[in-house]
Amino acid sequence: MAPFTHPPLTFFFFARVMGGALLALPAQALPTSLQEAQGPRTVLDMPSGPTPLHEIPDSVAAKADEMKPYRETVPGTKSAFDLVPIPGGSFLLGSPADEEDRKGDEGPQVEVQLSPFWMGVKEVTWGDYHEFMSALDIARRRAGLGETVPQDSWADAVSRPTPPYVPMDFNMGVDGYPAICMTQFAARQYTKWLSMKTGRHYRIPSEAEWEYACRAGSTTAFSFGDEIDDLEDNAWFFDNGDDTYHKGGELPPNAFGLYDMHGNVAEWCLDAFDPKFYSTLKKGVLDPINWPTELYPRVARGGSWDHDAEDLRSARRIPSKAGWKVQDPQIPKSIWFHTDAPFLGFRVVRPLAKPSPEETTRWWETTIENIRTIELRQRDGGR
Repeated sequence: MAPFTHPPLTFFFFARVMGGALLALPAQALPTSLQEAQGPRTVLDMPSGPTPLHEIPDSVAAKADEMKPYRETVPGTKSAFDLVPIPGGSFLLGSPADEEDRKGDEGPQVEVQLSPFWMGVKEVTWGDYHEFMSALDIARRRAGLGETVPQDSWADAVSRPTPPYVPMDFNMGVDGYPAICMTQFAARQYTKWLSMKTGRHYRIPSEAEWEYACRAGSTTAFSFGDEIDDLEDNAWFFDNGDDTYHKGGELPPNAFGLYDMHGNVAEWCLDAFDPKFYSTLKKGVLDPINWPTELYPRVARGGSWDHDAEDLRSARRIPSKAGWKVQDPQIPKSIWFHTDAPFLGFRVVRPLAKPSPEETTRWWETTIENIRTIELRQRDGGR
């Protein structure tokens, strides 16, 4: 991977103009109505009770054999994306000892059980993420340009990122391209906002769920086989990526119908990275996860346009590090952006079994006191 240097720092807002296109604009270039509409990005108090359900018939299932693919539409926005069901089952987590380019933290292999879930067909795009990141839904309503929906009071109470100092796509493209450079905390808050907008529980995957979905029944180094020579036909990586990410879905999906599980952008998982974690798991364990208690390292999967071929293997684990935000000019560093990780994105999952309120909090919220302190200060209008 080559070191990444971003362009000169200028304060930017993202705005959706009347024609529907997303633009990165200096704050002073925003239309007056949207400048005035920026205001606080978060309403402090969330209503009691569950958020109203945005009904989509194909999203309803009581058991695994009733699960169907469906298209999620986010009320009050133009955001929409597809999900497919991932059947529950068992698989060997990790790589065999004789796999070429294997890392020591990929073993020992252990059989684990996964409950069924839906997964986003593609990585979360800028079109989806900007609604949350730039509070476009709130800004449009304040400017009289957007509709009000029953879910707004719940979604508006979710913490939103502070405005970035540069366009976070770094001129690699917005329309149809994967969102990048967010911290794991930001990705988790997006899934909370999405859940409040729809009434369905979304989250980022565990690394066991991610690898199970990536393999799609395969036992080879890649979901399409063991041959690195076949990678250029199936994934964007350092050799063929042309130093940029690509629109989702340009290359063939895996057997579950998921695009870009290998390459394009690496994807956040919730787990803390522990090179010895697999050795602590008992055979047949259900839905394992290594809940994080420290900020670094955590797990990303799949490799990216800026990674070498071996980093795209199904079992490869990529630990996060503080160096992913070394060029961040803020003091303290942003809780929302990894300025030096233009290779990093995420996709969403939705479990078939609805979690308890306590479980949803664990999936969405941080346990890191420093992050929580900064989040609360920003909710009160600070930075």
